[in-house]
Amino acid sequence: MILLKYDKGSLLIHGEIGTPYGQWDPRIGAFRAMAMHYPEILMYLDRSHMVYHDTVANPPPIPTLSCQVDLRPYQKAALEAWLDAGKRGVIVLPTGAGKTYIALKTIERLNVATLVVVPTLNLLDQWKQHLHTQFGEEVGAFGGGEDKLMPLTVSTYDSAYIRAEQLGDKFMLLIFDEVHHLPAPSYSQIAEMYIAPYRMGLTATYEREDGGHLDLPQLVGGRVYQLGVEALAGKHLSPYTHEKVFVDLIPEEQKLYQREYNIFINYLKRKRIVLRSPKDFQTFIMRTGSDMEAREALLARNRALKTVLNSEAKIKALEDFLKVYPDERALIFTRYNQLVYQISRCFLIPAITHQTLREERREILEGFKVGKYKAIVTSQVLDEGVDVPDASIGFILSGTGSSREYIQRLGRILRKRKGKQAKLVEIVARETIETRISQRRHRQET
Repeated sequence: MILLKYDKGSLLIHGEIGTPYGQWDPRIGAFRAMAMHYPEILMYLDRSHMVYHDTVANPPPIPTLSCQVDLRPYQKAALEAWLDAGKRGVIVLPTGAGKTYIALKTIERLNVATLVVVPTLNLLDQWKQHLHTQFGEEVGAFGGGEDKLMPLTVSTYDSAYIRAEQLGDKFMLLIFDEVHHLPAPSYSQIAEMYIAPYRMGLTATYEREDGGHLDLPQLVGGRVYQLGVEALAGKHLSPYTHEKVFVDLIPEEQKLYQREYNIFINYLKRKRIVLRSPKDFQTFIMRTGSDMEAREALLARNRALKTVLNSEAKIKALEDFLKVYPDERALIFTRYNQLVYQISRCFLIPAITHQTLREERREILEGFKVGKYKAIVTSQVLDEGVDVPDASIGFILSGTGSSREYIQRLGRILRKRKGKQAKLVEIVARETIETRISQRRHRQET
């Protein structure tokens, strides 16, 4: 008889019968396969009418789960598309569109041991709260000092990777929040070392920023459902306007920017290097490891960019806008912490960066929710996943060319509220590298 066993992130098939994905391991006299192929191997054995003994799955007993989530029509359509695709695949919806509710309804429908994998400790806390509130069950967690297995468990990507050998046979459903993190070399092993036959990925953007395609179909399934902001704005999300405001650098900034950027451009001209794509730029970055002149050109470009993104002209423009919208709840986004703290001091606005402690961050967001604070200034830590209270206006003072970053920032102000007209304002330095960065993220987004 064929015997299937789980062994530290892989499957052992005893019985000297070959199966798809199995490779002979002479050390143990059995075939070995990646744990992720567990459902395909079972299907093959069943179709071949082979007798086997399956000892692989070892999930904790799960109670009958019921939640009060009532899905919107597009959320129901997304869940049905995922079910029709074999209970695997990626759902792509903008920030604020309720991807979490789709996942909660999925957990209720399948009623199996579930692991939710998230990129940050803030998201770990949020998912624990959602799961406990909806299902009334104790929720396990791995990450941030927590180490507890339960039928419903949340883990950071780091902890799910580190504990893959021990946890890989414990869950039948994996939900990857912000699934675009999964194809990273280490994180992809989460998908490979867990047996879970059912897999759901959630994200606001499916494509990579370099124009390539995420290697997700094998790990979690292909894209099964997608809607953009425009399809939901006005009905399920707030209607919004987008305004791009150009400012001129002050003379000192313009002089510094031009000097540094010319170093970069002149190097490219001398070496006849043309940067047409992110891949070209990556090739240039690799060159800096052995070419000191290339390295200095890159550093000069970075100094020029930092001068632009931290411009005093932007702070003056922001001041004018805050006077025009004194009663609106505003989120102010920047790329660098230096500008975050400068704005915080200048306007007495609470700041959130990666250095902000969890308790302080929680207090700031709660104060924003109840109206104690009218604005928050942040670097990139609120771009992804964090459940930010309702805001009606957003200011982007600096960012990357990433469409994902843009969509996530836009989503922060689109929570539906009666009579609300959201507004997103980009403040861009005129005739600088930043104008091309802004154009790039909008080309990708559309």
